Amino acid sequence: MKLDPVSLRLFVAVMEENAIARAAAREHIAPSAASRRLAELEDALRVELFTRSNRGTEPTAAAYALLHLARGVLNDLDGIASQMRDYGAGVRGHVRVVANISAITQFLPGELQRFMARHPQVQVQLQEQISTDVARSVAENAADVGLLNEGSYGERLTLLPYRGDELVLVVPTQHALARRKSVRLAEALAFDFVGMHPGSAINTQLLRAAAEAGLPLKLRMQVTGYDALYLMVAAGLGVGVMPRGSAQLYRGAQTLRAVALNEPWARRRLMLCLRSGEPPSGTTRLLVDHLLQGTQGTDGEAAP
Repeated sequence: MKLDPVSLRLFVAVMEENAIARAAAREHIAPSAASRRLAELEDALRVELFTRSNRGTEPTAAAYALLHLARGVLNDLDGIASQMRDYGAGVRGHVRVVANISAITQFLPGELQRFMARHPQVQVQLQEQISTDVARSVAENAADVGLLNEGSYGERLTLLPYRGDELVLVVPTQHALARRKSVRLAEALAFDFVGMHPGSAINTQLLRAAAEAGLPLKLRMQVTGYDALYLMVAAGLGVGVMPRGSAQLYRGAQTLRAVALNEPWARRRLMLCLRSGEPPSGTTRLLVDHLLQGTQGTDGEAAP
C-alpha cells in the first residue's frame, strides 16, 4: 500500500476525534473500512500507531510524530489545489492565522483590512483560540501564524513582540467602584465576578492573583467572549476584567465604566508566534512583516 491522502486524512481525523467511529463519520466512510485503512497504514509504515484494548484505541508516540508530518503533507496538498484554483480567480496564496480574543478584538480588524487592501490576491483564514491552543496549532502545523499572550510555550515556537495591552476592571456606571480612577484587585474581590471561560488567560490570571491575595474569586458565571461579558456586567450581574482596547468598543453604550487595575500583571504583552526552524512562506512572510510594522521598542506596544 502506498501512502495516500485519504488514509492520512482519516488518520488525522482519528487523532482529532479520539474515536474511529466519529472519524469515520467525519470522513464519510464505514467504521469497518476506516479500521482496515488504519491497519494498512500501520503495515505500510511498519510501525504501531495505536494500541488496541477493550477500552478502545490509544495513540502511540509514533502516532503523534506522524500527526505533525501528516498535517504538513495535507496542508501542502491542499495548498497546491487551492493555489491552482485561486490563480484562475486572481488569488495568489493563503495564510492560516490563529489568535486569541484580545488580539482579534483590539488589533486584527484594522491590521487585516489594511493588509488585504495592499495584497488583495492573498487569502487570510482567521480562527479564534485561547493562547495555549494557538501555540499548539502553530507548533503542529495546523496554522502558519499565531497571536497569543506572552508566556512559555516550548522550543518549537519562535515568539516575536506584537502589541501591548492593559487589563481593566469593567463595572456598571452606578457601581460603587465606577468613580474610581484605579483599584487594586483585592478591593474588587469583594464583589461577584463575571469571568471568562476556563482555560482563558484572564481567568487563569484572576484565579492566581486572588489566591496570592488570600481572597476568594466569586465567579457568578463564566462566558466565552467579551460581548457576553459586557452584557452580563451591564445587567448588574457582577464586575469583569477585559483589555482596555476591547472595553473601548462599548464606550458608546454609556452603561459601563473601565477602571484601571493597579496591578503589575494588568500590563501584558501579546506575541506573534511562528514554528521554529521553518522559514515562513512568501505569503506568510508578507503578513508577518505587515503585523510587525506597527511595533516599536521592546514592549510590543502599538506605534502612534
